[in-house]
Amino acid sequence: MKSPYQGLKAVIATKHQKEKLVQRPFARGLGLEMVVPEHLDTDVLGTFTGEIPRPGTMDEVIVKKAKMGMEATGLSMGVASEGSFGPHPYIGFIAGDIEFLAFVDNERDFVLIERYITPKTNFAHTEANSIETIHDFLKNVGFPQHGLIVKPKQSELSTELYKGIGDYQALQKIILHSATLSPEGLAHIETDMRAHMNPLRQRAIRKVAFRLVRRLQTPCPLCQLPGWGLVGTEKGLPCESCGAPTEMVNQEVFGCVKCEYKETYPRADGLKTAKTCQCQCCNP
Repeated sequence: MKSPYQGLKAVIATKHQKEKLVQRPFARGLGLEMVVPEHLDTDVLGTFTGEIPRPGTMDEVIVKKAKMGMEATGLSMGVASEGSFGPHPYIGFIAGDIEFLAFVDNERDFVLIERYITPKTNFAHTEANSIETIHDFLKNVGFPQHGLIVKPKQSELSTELYKGIGDYQALQKIILHSATLSPEGLAHIETDMRAHMNPLRQRAIRKVAFRLVRRLQTPCPLCQLPGWGLVGTEKGLPCESCGAPTEMVNQEVFGCVKCEYKETYPRADGLKTAKTCQCQCCNP
């Protein structure tokens, strides 16, 4: 089926070089060209370091960002990316990266947001007054290939914040300087999670871009609008011993981004029963 986006243009709202990560999937999969607006300050919708808070939920902000780019260029289609970092939602004792990628299509009047969750992130922080005490931390977070952010720890008197640090000499100087501004004599050091400073995050953004493109390649069986895909799940996978429904996913729900049509399928991995240890009836 020919892509309805072949030969068209969409804006990607970014100031951190995300166009390098998404333009290939969109060009190859849809024939859609990415345009980057000049001087678009997406930081007004929030920063990772907290100087500017996000004005709403992740879904709300990412759509606002895409529409900001559309307004700046006059294009009817826009793409935007956001990331969230913290405890992994399913593996709580490790860090996780949740990447959001939105596609706004004013011509067809729909918004599609795709998500990708991965434990492959270097999201971390530490405190120090010298680079000599954090060699293990630097190795674990992939410095200097991955950038760092440094600021004085718990200093209300200083607004100094250093982003995009990528070499040892600069890091040592900034740690020493930030520590002198801290009442505790320490610098707060954290991973720079902006896309252009974090190769691990770049991989995650590429993956969510391919996921989004695959959905835009798939038309709704009823209305033929692009964007058909997984929209939910239903629990109740039967126990292998007693047959009672469990809390495990039993079916996957696919749906359209605009009309209300849905179809339900067995889970994609082919699993038909849950282990006895996962059954609340067998293990009350």
